[in-house]
Amino acid sequence: MPVTRYLAEHAWLGGPAGLVHDVLIEVDDGRVTAVTPGTRGNDATRLAGLTLPGLADAHSHAFHRALRGRTHAGQGTFWTWREQMYALAATLDPDRYLALARATYAEMALAGITCVGEFHYLHHDPDGRPYGDPNVMGHALIEAAAEAGIRITLLDTVYLTSRVDGAPPEGAQRRFSDGDVDGWAARMGGLQPKPHARIGAAAHSVRAVPRPQLAALAGTGQATLHVHVSEQRAENEACLATHGCTPTELLDRAGLVGPWLTAVHATHLTDLDRTLLGDAGAGACFCPTTERDLADGIGPARALVDGGCALSLGSDSHAVIDLLEEARAVELNARLHDERRGHFAVGELLGAATAAGHGALGWPDAGVIAPGARADLVTVRLDTVRAAGYDRNAADAAALYAATAADVTHVVVDGRVIVRDGQHQLVEDVPHALSASVKAVWS
Repeated sequence: MPVTRYLAEHAWLGGPAGLVHDVLIEVDDGRVTAVTPGTRGNDATRLAGLTLPGLADAHSHAFHRALRGRTHAGQGTFWTWREQMYALAATLDPDRYLALARATYAEMALAGITCVGEFHYLHHDPDGRPYGDPNVMGHALIEAAAEAGIRITLLDTVYLTSRVDGAPPEGAQRRFSDGDVDGWAARMGGLQPKPHARIGAAAHSVRAVPRPQLAALAGTGQATLHVHVSEQRAENEACLATHGCTPTELLDRAGLVGPWLTAVHATHLTDLDRTLLGDAGAGACFCPTTERDLADGIGPARALVDGGCALSLGSDSHAVIDLLEEARAVELNARLHDERRGHFAVGELLGAATAAGHGALGWPDAGVIAPGARADLVTVRLDTVRAAGYDRNAADAAALYAATAADVTHVVVDGRVIVRDGQHQLVEDVPHALSASVKAVWS
C-alpha cells in the first residue's frame, strides 16, 4: 500500500509539542509513520486549518438522537424527560435501530468523531423477551459504526432494577434487563470484537444494579467499565437512604472503583467520592451539553483532574453532536460556577476530547498524531466566519473556543478518508438519513 502524505497548515500534536505549523504527516497501512514539522512545498494533500487527532465520544446513547428538538423546551426535570426517553425506547426494533444509529454515527463522523463509546442497554424486545439472536441490537450498533466509518466500543450495560431499593424493572425498562449479572454475562459472551469494534461493560447506575449484583459484576473482571455516577442529587439521596453511603462509596465497597472505571457525569460528588476516584486512577466522563439540557448541574472537573482522574467527554443524549462544544463547555461551566476564568489549558481540553477519550474506550493507540499511532486525523477550518482573523500562534485556541462541528472538513479514520470537504464518503446524504430514521421511530 502506498504511503499517503498530508501537509497540515497547523497541527495539534499534544504533549510538549502542542501546536506546530506546516506539518507533514505520513500514513501507511492505517498508522502514522512519520510526523515532520516545518515542511513546505511538499506534494502532499493539503489540510487547511487545524488538524487534530481523532475525537472520541466516550458516552453515547445513539437512540436519544431521535429526541433532539422534541424534549428541550418547556419545564420539567431529568425524571420527566426520562419518561419521554422511555417512550422512544419502546418503539425501536433492530432494523430501526440500525438505521438510526448509522445516521447518528455518520453525523458524528462529520463532527470529527472517529470513535464512539455506546452505552447500550436496549437488549431485548419491548416486552423483555430475548430476540432470536439475543445480541441483535448490539450487533446493529456495531454494524452501524462500520457503515458510518468510525470505530466503536460497545459498552454492554447491566440494567436490572428500577430503583435503588431493588424494585423490578417496569414499562420500557423490561427490555433492558437480563435478570441478573449471570444472565447479562452469558448474553454478553456472544458479542465478539471486530477490527473496528471492541466490547466493554457498563453498569447503568446504582439505581439499576442492586448491591449484591454490583459485587457479582466485580467478579467478572471487566477491563473497561463505565457507570452513570451521581448525575442527579435524587440519586445520591436515595442511595444514602438505602445503603447509608454515596453511589461512589457503594461502587468502591463492591470492588468496582479502579483504573478500569469511568464515572460518567460525576456531577454531585463529595470530597470523599473525589478522593476515592482519584486515588484509584479512575476516569470521569463529562457530557456538558446534556448535563445543561437536563439541568443536572455542573460537575467538579478541575478537582477531579487535580485528584488524579483522566477527563473524557461525551455527547450522551445528542442534544448536539460537537466535541469542540463539549470541551469548551467544561471550562465555561467552571467559569460560571466559580466566577473566575482559566481553569483548564487548551491542551488539557483537547486531550480530553482525543487521547483521554480513546483511553477510556480501550483504544490506547489512538487519539494522538505520532508515529505508530492509528491514523485518525480531523481538520477544522479556521477561515469561516467563526474563527476568521485567528492568531496563527493560537490556532488551537481558535478551534477550541470559536469553531464548531460545522467547520470540520476532513476526517481520516485508520488511514481511510471518511469525510472529504465536509461530505461524508460512505453515507451519501446524512441529513436525509437522519430525517428518515427519526421519522421511522416516531411513526
